[in-house]
Amino acid sequence: MKRIGIFGGSFNPIHLGHIALAQAVLRQCALDEVWLMVSPQNPLKRNDADLLDDHLRLEMAQKALEGVEGVKACDYEFRLPKPSYTWNTLQHLSKDYPDYQFSLLIGGDNWAHFQRWRNWQEIMEHHDIIVYPRDSYPGTIDVPLFDVSSTEIRQRVRAGESIEGMVPKAIVPLVKKFY
Repeated sequence: MKRIGIFGGSFNPIHLGHIALAQAVLRQCALDEVWLMVSPQNPLKRNDADLLDDHLRLEMAQKALEGVEGVKACDYEFRLPKPSYTWNTLQHLSKDYPDYQFSLLIGGDNWAHFQRWRNWQEIMEHHDIIVYPRDSYPGTIDVPLFDVSSTEIRQRVRAGESIEGMVPKAIVPLVKKFY
C-alpha cells in the first residue's frame, strides 16, 4: 500500500516553506509521496480577491517542484465540484486509488478549527492527520516553523521589494509577473 500525504492549499504562490515542510513530512512520517493539492476554491476563503488563476498557480507549483524528490503538484481538485471540501477530495481519491493510503497534512491553525470542516469526523475516522506547527499553534510533528507566507510574498511584489529566498529561483520571474 502506497502512503501519500495530501497537502492542500491555494499555493498563491507556492514558497520555500511549503516545499521544506512537504520534504520534512515525507521523511518524518515515512510517506512515499506528498501531493501538493492546488485548491481551486477553499470554502473558508471564498472571497479571496488575490487568488491567481488555478492553472497559473499549478504551473508555478509544478515548476517550483522540478527535481524535488517525492513531492509533486496535483490538479486533482480541478475536476471536482467547487468549493473544494477536503472530505470530498479524500472520498474521490480513495475510490480512484484503492491501493493508496491517504494522510491529511494540515497546519495547527486549521487543526484548531477542524470541527468547522465538512464531515470532519469521517476524515478522522478514515485518514491519518498530520498536524504541523503554524504561528502560535502546535503540531503533532516536530518540524521547524517557516517564517514565510504567500500573503507576504504578494505584498512584497506589489511594493517592489525582493522575494529572493522566499520562493524557488525558477519561479521568481513568474511570481513577479503575476502578483
